[in-house]
Amino acid sequence: MRKKVILDVDTGVDDALGILLAVRSGQFDVLGITTVNGNVSRDQATINTCKILQLLGCEESIPVYKGAGRPLLRESFFEHRVHGQDGIGGALKDMPVHKQPSEGFAPEVIIEAARRYPGELTLVATGPLTNVALAVRQAPELVHLLKEVVVMGGVVGSYGNVTPTAEYNMYVDPEAAKIVFHAGFPSLTLVGLDVTRKALLTEEHMQQIGDSPIARYIRESTTDYMQRYYERNGIRACVMHDPLAVGVALNRGIVTTRRYYVDVETRSDLCDGQTVCDFQNRLSKQANMDVCVDVDTEAFLQLFTQAMKA
Repeated sequence: MRKKVILDVDTGVDDALGILLAVRSGQFDVLGITTVNGNVSRDQATINTCKILQLLGCEESIPVYKGAGRPLLRESFFEHRVHGQDGIGGALKDMPVHKQPSEGFAPEVIIEAARRYPGELTLVATGPLTNVALAVRQAPELVHLLKEVVVMGGVVGSYGNVTPTAEYNMYVDPEAAKIVFHAGFPSLTLVGLDVTRKALLTEEHMQQIGDSPIARYIRESTTDYMQRYYERNGIRACVMHDPLAVGVALNRGIVTTRRYYVDVETRSDLCDGQTVCDFQNRLSKQANMDVCVDVDTEAFLQLFTQAMKA
């Protein structure tokens, strides 16, 4: 049986790649995709998601639901310089959108699906955790209904990618992340920058994917993204943040995890959004998640390129 999954996204360049991997892998029964304010506005993320599903030819089979249009307490903070004004590098700017989002508010959709399939549903969250936090607030029993939650976000042993200390998804809505981290999910996995920075899609991988509508989309959507990465790091590559979280849901064997207590800073001028990992149990608190500390990069990129060629 295919794993039942909901993807919670703020569809920018790498979320779109994650959606492509989730669908093209053939291993998921994607019950729906929920959108949230993040890289771009919630409405733009919804348009991008619909376009990606049209590109995949599965717009009729996978519903899209709008979620939170802003963080719980803070103002929106978009990443247009990295993802472009439309969030996906302008790659599908000429595609008319005929798929429309379905009726329903994303947090309620997540709750309803978890109740319909208790113990069977995997939630992969690759944007700010606003929708997930709202769902937990509305239905605290959600933590025992979901099979697992995989979160792309945070960084525990290195520097941030939006401030010196914070990863973008955590920075945008740290209050939501704190709610999710403290909710009590039995299976919560953090796929942070510590591992996603090792998963680099390069020109060599592009050549392996070949020449198809999807391959051409990947190349076009990542062009500016790769340039921004080159300017900061001297390597022309696309960091596969969100696709790696999908990859972990597909095959947990591609990462090494350790259980830790992790919290999120919400009251600091310098460190808001920082994920603080208690490596030595100095706080004497029970571990609340599995933290990815290493990744088999070759295995993951092979998984991705094979799915894109299929």
